[in-house]
Amino acid sequence: MNSCDCILLPSWTGDEWNNFLARIGRPENTLESELKDANDIRELRFWASYRGQTLARTVRGMMYYRKALMLQSYLERVTTGDMEAAVSGNEAADTQGFELSPEARAQADLKFTYVVTCQIYGKQKEEQKPEAADIALLMQENEALRVAFIENVETLKDGRVHTEYFSKLVKADINGKDKEIYSVKLPGNPKLGEGKPENQNHAIIFTRGNAVQTIDMNQDNYFEEALKMRNLLEEFYCDHGIRPPTILGVREHVFTGSVSSLASFMSNQETSFVTLGQRVLANPLKVRMHYGHPDVFDRVFHITRGGISKASRIVNISEDIYAGMNVVVDA
Repeated sequence: MNSCDCILLPSWTGDEWNNFLARIGRPENTLESELKDANDIRELRFWASYRGQTLARTVRGMMYYRKALMLQSYLERVTTGDMEAAVSGNEAADTQGFELSPEARAQADLKFTYVVTCQIYGKQKEEQKPEAADIALLMQENEALRVAFIENVETLKDGRVHTEYFSKLVKADINGKDKEIYSVKLPGNPKLGEGKPENQNHAIIFTRGNAVQTIDMNQDNYFEEALKMRNLLEEFYCDHGIRPPTILGVREHVFTGSVSSLASFMSNQETSFVTLGQRVLANPLKVRMHYGHPDVFDRVFHITRGGISKASRIVNISEDIYAGMNVVVDA
């Protein structure tokens, strides 16, 4: 989250700035430089980041999955008579307390984890860059958020410097510090191919469960869409013909279309390609491939076939489509 966004945004967001001031209880037309309270500055940074920084907004969108799971778990427990799940003795139709229910939170944590893969996070922390502090703040704000990164460790052996590489996964502890969950020693430098597929392949080992969804850092999500995920996952178990599905197509919500005319064109192109064109390729043509969408993968199928991306440098210009080719070849 870049603090410089705070200076630029009030000039072109119009009423949104005044709405933000009203939400934090400040007078209308207050300037950014007049906000001195630590909580106000924190809210301002998030407000600006949701409009000008893609990672913060993407993380916020993905966290709706956890919120949706908590609501669904809470309603199911209450309506089936498990009143211990309710925070108070309210009627079953009252959903105000679902985020405070320990059972609902535990159930959501069992079902959902969001892994952000940032290879240089360790280097950013070592150099005390503000980007590292911002990523740490996102982990503190979101319990289900994990960050995967590559750490280089130099050791002196036989008078020579040796570099060892580790793939690590961290989360925020109760004190807001990074807590290491996993550390996997790698046989060598993992950066052999293109950046994006290498990013995906080194972090996929830290995912769990039967399904994994891939998200680019320009994609948003909505609470209403998150409520549909349980039904979508049931498609893995439905009869679709000769073979069970291993990739489920999901609509892409690109929020960077308002940045420029070029971004708007690319956003519209994605909408037509993903929402319209891909449906025809899937049915009736049966030739749909994965191509950068927030698709849901059969995790076990794909990690046993080399991952969801191919990282060969130069050869694989479009790394995503090879996941679909793996399905066609191996099925």
